[in-house]
Amino acid sequence: MKKCLFIDRDGTLIVEPPVTEQVDSFEQVEFLPRVIQNLAFIRKKLDYDFVIVSNQDGLGTPDNPMDRFTAINDLVMRVFHTEGVDFDEMYFDEHTPADNHPNRKPGTGMLRKFIEGNGTEYDLAGSYVIGDRLTDIQLAHNLGCKGILLAQNGSVDDCREWLWEQHNSDGRALINDCALIAEDWDAVAAFLFAGDRRAEVKRTTKETDIRIEVDLDGTGRSEIHTGLGFFDHMLEQIAKHGQMDLTIEVKGDLHVDEHHTIEDTGIALGECIAKALGDKRGIGRYGFCLPMDDCLCQVALDFGGRAWLVWDAEFHREKIGEMPTEMFLHFFKSFSDAARINLNIKAEGDNEHHKIEGIFKALARALKMAKERDIHHFELPSSKGLL
Repeated sequence: MKKCLFIDRDGTLIVEPPVTEQVDSFEQVEFLPRVIQNLAFIRKKLDYDFVIVSNQDGLGTPDNPMDRFTAINDLVMRVFHTEGVDFDEMYFDEHTPADNHPNRKPGTGMLRKFIEGNGTEYDLAGSYVIGDRLTDIQLAHNLGCKGILLAQNGSVDDCREWLWEQHNSDGRALINDCALIAEDWDAVAAFLFAGDRRAEVKRTTKETDIRIEVDLDGTGRSEIHTGLGFFDHMLEQIAKHGQMDLTIEVKGDLHVDEHHTIEDTGIALGECIAKALGDKRGIGRYGFCLPMDDCLCQVALDFGGRAWLVWDAEFHREKIGEMPTEMFLHFFKSFSDAARINLNIKAEGDNEHHKIEGIFKALARALKMAKERDIHHFELPSSKGLL
């Protein structure tokens, strides 16, 4: 079955003027950054039909005459064509919101003719609607696709909260129909070509019950509850400075002591990151040192598949917050073993809080460097052919 990308035009392929929300002249034509090269990459590497689906209020009226619209749109299409990007179909709806017409997005009227009338069977569940508005994600829901939202109208986090607040007719939050909130077309192409890098791990023993979710291509959002305030603060550094979204929920036997909670969190987090990395194609593999006030912290990292830890850091307090300092080494050993990574950690300085926080921040930056993915050089960073 054929898959399809249903792509909005204004605000997604070309910049939408902020006041009129309508491209009325050739001078107003401006392409979104890197949209052409990324659509050319997707067209060359993947097997999607490209279909433009756009609301054009009042198309054919004196305010939006058809001849002007056609001339501008033809120019846009010629530019795409010169770079190897051709669209299989284009659908423009002229109705206004007040018309409440089933052809207008998020209505599916004009697309039903395409899907049911051209003799091709489409895999809608494997298809996507790409756009910059709520109506694009609603259209995805109505078609049975997933949506990709370009965050043109706010940050990724703002858009995520916005989609949580909006609901479909079935009462579910619209975020459930959104596969990706992308900052730019680079992120869209990476997602479509190389896939999602999200993972979830659940680990339950007689001592701990842990659930961890990670999105390696997130924005630094975190929701962390281990029962140990200082430990939560350290794990938040991994999300923030590693630019990944991280959810960690831990119920541990803290009435005994902190050991099992910290150890098992390290194991589950390592497993989750390894799972999200997948086959590791295109990643940077290696990763950082940073100063923090009186301290210098260094974390060298290799996603090479062989677990090893070198630890060169001394702590002279028994605890920082509720966290025993003897457990720092144990956490990183558990993490490196489960993630199958090589970690070399060194820290020097006088302030114990700064020292361990610097280590966690340096780890986060090393992870950020090592996980970065280049879809244009999508191969294993190893002469062995295996990581």
